[in-house]
Amino acid sequence: MSEIALRAVELSKLYRIGGAPRQLDRLGDQVVELVAAPLRRMRRLLRGDASGAAELDRTFWALDDVSFEIRHGEVIGIIGDNGAGKSTLLKILSRITEPTRGYADVYGRISSLLEVGTGFHPELTGRENIFLNGSILGMRKREIERQFDAIVDFAEIEQFLDTPVKHYSSGMYVRLAFAVAAHLEPEILLVDEVLAVGDIAFQKKCLGKMDDVSKQGRTVIFVSHNLNALQRLCTRSLLLNHGRLVAEGKTDTVIARYLNDRTSSGAPGAWIDLTDKAREGTGRVRFAAVAYSSRNPLAAHQPYANGPLEITLDLVSDAPRTVDSIAATLYDRYGTKLVNADTLALGEAVTLTAGHSILHLQVERLHLNPGIYMLGLWAANPPGEMFDSLPTAIQLEVVELESEKIRVEADGVVPCDFRVRIGPGAPHRPVWA
Repeated sequence: MSEIALRAVELSKLYRIGGAPRQLDRLGDQVVELVAAPLRRMRRLLRGDASGAAELDRTFWALDDVSFEIRHGEVIGIIGDNGAGKSTLLKILSRITEPTRGYADVYGRISSLLEVGTGFHPELTGRENIFLNGSILGMRKREIERQFDAIVDFAEIEQFLDTPVKHYSSGMYVRLAFAVAAHLEPEILLVDEVLAVGDIAFQKKCLGKMDDVSKQGRTVIFVSHNLNALQRLCTRSLLLNHGRLVAEGKTDTVIARYLNDRTSSGAPGAWIDLTDKAREGTGRVRFAAVAYSSRNPLAAHQPYANGPLEITLDLVSDAPRTVDSIAATLYDRYGTKLVNADTLALGEAVTLTAGHSILHLQVERLHLNPGIYMLGLWAANPPGEMFDSLPTAIQLEVVELESEKIRVEADGVVPCDFRVRIGPGAPHRPVWA
């Protein structure tokens, strides 16, 4: 077998958006439309007809000239924001969608888990869908029967095995779909973000299974926004941005590039503009700018490991209002939440005037290791309305002061402060009684 499991060459996918599609039932009509459509658009443009230009504009490249190679046994992560082209790429590799340009060579049997319930029939039971889905994935009945008990055990649906899957929750759907895809011994396993539907325990179980699959010499291509999972599983990753492959290499390096592209950093004490940041929410309250400082001139006001952090927020409200939850959250580079300063925990709503208001948040002690962290911002009246959410507003660096550095002996041993006390005791008495 070739060392290459998958090779993509100049993969591109063009989609047309908007407008009512024309129904062309006969082959002759399709040939005529193929020839006439470019001429019709050109005539409109020459006449200055705006509708012709609009028709040309109603297209976008979901993928644009993407090329890469993946070897057998590699675990590859695909990273990118929503709309970057990740799911489109997996659909092309799975032969669900045809590329507009380019091609992909696949050396091995592919099993894919792209959307919840793909390949399931809602009226059939879980048992019947295992055989149906396995057949769709190219498995023989004997292969499915051999793995049947392992699939049911992994999916944890034995009690509902003979229930039609239309009665399953989305979590049960995912458990069964993943169990089928992972146990039918594919050479190449494609997994999209659908694992986010399952609970935490099952996500860990799935990640463990993908790790096992890779150790058996099979290839895994994993799309996820969970950077911790990508870091744990993937030796190499691809970064997509607006349909183009912008970075490829070690997962650490690609994640760093992804985070740097999404966040800006500024000097402590300086305002950092947030008006052009990607965000979600109604916009009735928006974060216009942010500044941060440790208020420690010895650290050039840079946040330090055990020191305080003051965050100053410039908020803009469309009208006088009260906001229950305004939060500043620090994440590590893999998206793990580490520090959360939320006004909701204080039990007092924040009153904003129409226009600009300045809010100061003071974290007394960070208790963070030196390194790069992401600052996310949130303003909402939960559970009903989210005003503004910027998961990665800026990045900031936490440094280590000379006075806080850990002293290490020459032999690598870290000394510790300790005390000794001795007193009367009795055998078998609990130590902390």
